[in-house]
Amino acid sequence: MKAISIRAATTILFIFFAMSVWAQTGSIEGKVISEGSPLPQVNISLQGTSSIIMTDSAGVYKMVAIAAGTYKVQASAVGFRKMSKTIILKKGEQLKLDFDLSNFQNDLNEVVVTGTLKEVNRLESPVPVEVYTPAFFRKNPTPSIFEALQNVNGVRPQLNCNICNTGDIHINGLEGPYTMILIDGMPIVSSLSTVYGLSGIPNSLVEQIEVVKGPASSLYGSEAVGGLINIITKKPQNAPLFSADVFGTTYQEFNADLGLKTKVGSATALTGVNYFKFGNVVDHNHDNFTDVTLQDRVSVFQKWNFQRKDNRLFTIAGRYLYEDRWGGETNWNKSYRGGDQVYGESIYTKRWEFLGNYQLPVKEKIFLAFSYNNHDQDSRYGTKSYIATQKVGFGQLTWDKKLKNHDLLVGAALRYTYYDDNTPATELNNPAKNIWLPGVFVQDEITIAPKHKFLAGFRYDYNSLHGNIFTPRFAYKWNLNDNNILRLNAGTGFRVVNIFTEDHAALTGARDVVIVSQLKPEKSYNVNLNYLRKMYAADGTFFGIEASAFYTYFNNKINGNYDIDPNKIIYNNLDGYAVSKGLTANVDIALNNGLKFVLGATYQDVATYEKGVKKQQILTEKFSGNWAVSYKIRKLDLGIDYTGNIYSPMRLPLVGPSDPRREFSPVWSIQNIQFTYSGFKRFELYGGIKNLLNWTPNRGNPFIIAGANNPFDKPDVSTPYGLSFDPAYVYGPNQNIRGFFGIRYTIK
Repeated sequence: MKAISIRAATTILFIFFAMSVWAQTGSIEGKVISEGSPLPQVNISLQGTSSIIMTDSAGVYKMVAIAAGTYKVQASAVGFRKMSKTIILKKGEQLKLDFDLSNFQNDLNEVVVTGTLKEVNRLESPVPVEVYTPAFFRKNPTPSIFEALQNVNGVRPQLNCNICNTGDIHINGLEGPYTMILIDGMPIVSSLSTVYGLSGIPNSLVEQIEVVKGPASSLYGSEAVGGLINIITKKPQNAPLFSADVFGTTYQEFNADLGLKTKVGSATALTGVNYFKFGNVVDHNHDNFTDVTLQDRVSVFQKWNFQRKDNRLFTIAGRYLYEDRWGGETNWNKSYRGGDQVYGESIYTKRWEFLGNYQLPVKEKIFLAFSYNNHDQDSRYGTKSYIATQKVGFGQLTWDKKLKNHDLLVGAALRYTYYDDNTPATELNNPAKNIWLPGVFVQDEITIAPKHKFLAGFRYDYNSLHGNIFTPRFAYKWNLNDNNILRLNAGTGFRVVNIFTEDHAALTGARDVVIVSQLKPEKSYNVNLNYLRKMYAADGTFFGIEASAFYTYFNNKINGNYDIDPNKIIYNNLDGYAVSKGLTANVDIALNNGLKFVLGATYQDVATYEKGVKKQQILTEKFSGNWAVSYKIRKLDLGIDYTGNIYSPMRLPLVGPSDPRREFSPVWSIQNIQFTYSGFKRFELYGGIKNLLNWTPNRGNPFIIAGANNPFDKPDVSTPYGLSFDPAYVYGPNQNIRGFFGIRYTIK
């Protein structure tokens, strides 16, 4: 009995002592996130003590029985800079302390592949590469990569037709054919598909988009004159188990992106499906023509990664795209296709692609990359038909070798292109063209000193039509310190031209196409100076600036001359030269209160010089700017994004001296706002308004489409101002203000 009493007393004393100690201590708990998503496996430590704990799968942590006092709490994780916060913990207090590491992600060390044809840290690359993640593009959701690129500084999606809304991508003022589009490093979106195949790449499968401004023909060959856009798809093993992103607009547009990961044996597959539908005839400017092209598009993408010995790479992927789009008079239907009763532009596109990369089973790092694509185009522009087939096969063998202070890349490539259409271009250049383009290249990245690198590269190609082509380049990188980098790049580029696949104006409207002579390949010479600076404050505030000066000189530039004769487009190599020069800058600011700014501006002067006369390039602005302002109200799990762009006047293609439309566009801007709610576990809701200013190109113009009342140019029908039918007067999207709403669902 006595023993029991002693034991009970001891227990009571221990409980009393524990309660007394507990009363003298407190606890700290919270959540760690980045870009709105929870971060697991983040170390939370009290500096100066041995206390440390790790966040769980939901990014949550809790530290208990901490003595009252002043502490510095630190969050650290792989891929992020350390973040510290000073707190005062009171007796018995349960302190709530969250960390947002969005601003602390070590993005200078992002892995990029585009600049040097192999994976390197962005910090180490001698070639400046801009990297954009899906989080950046979600600030202004779009149904295609083509439209999404409007948010990137110095990059502009250019619509080339008011009726069928086909377009291309301009980089630093250079027209779309000078931009090479890659998927996972493979040049499969080129020539014919540059105009018609940029839509339909499922946004849900994009890991990041890399942009290189300036020629890269020494590594990538023809078409890489103005720059590169490399769409990197997700590695299947890193993708979520299932993802869905579905949204619609008050214009009755509907877009769905679905992603699914599966595992079969040692292989992991990622399947993506994109479906876009717009079937609503809209004519707000009352010219009896559709303001926006109607589209029905489906794209299926699948990528496989195979597990191999020693983690050697083997990945294959394929994509199929089908699209049916039309625009024209509002009473058009498919029974009028190709006829002269009701005008319509109808385009059927069928395209499939196959690509892969295989690391050879040898000690050295040798890779075999390959791709093949087939693109069939069946189009009618009123009574004009454009029926084209393009097949492109590509193979490339590269050897990546490091020797002391040298980082070598040696390669051989072979591209085969079959192209045929029913236009005068192929009649002039022999029908059913078969072009072989074998080439070899070498690149040496030399570490001169710890802070200095020099890259020299050279490529030789033999074009079966145009003969020998040489494209050297060099680059120099100086790390002033970890957050200040200076890069100088120079090189040459070349491009072989297919007019009708690249210039939509040659197919639509009433202008006659005149090709003066056999067109020679274009050549360019470029220099680019780039400066990058990033600054971090202890409280989480971040400031970064990247600025570039660029200069490109062209020989043999091919121009479509609209000015000599209003009824003709005359194609010839320029009897002179062309220059593209300018300045561009990006500024990133992220405050510790959740407010972020992404700002960009580009000034460019793009002109031709012929017989001493300078002429500004048509449809090219002198100044452009873009912005994204974001704020996260954490207590409400609500994100707000305000995005937009602005463009200075650009010269427009008038039909003739009696044309009353503006010769230069006004200053114009498209602005959007979005609200995103992320309070659910797997769901995310978003919605907002696009084109807040309700701007369209017809503002201030008597009409947009010349001769809209007589699209077949019948001689017995009079048109206002005596103008022939011409829909090429286009410089911006023709969609009014509209609302949108969407939902994202993810199973990790």
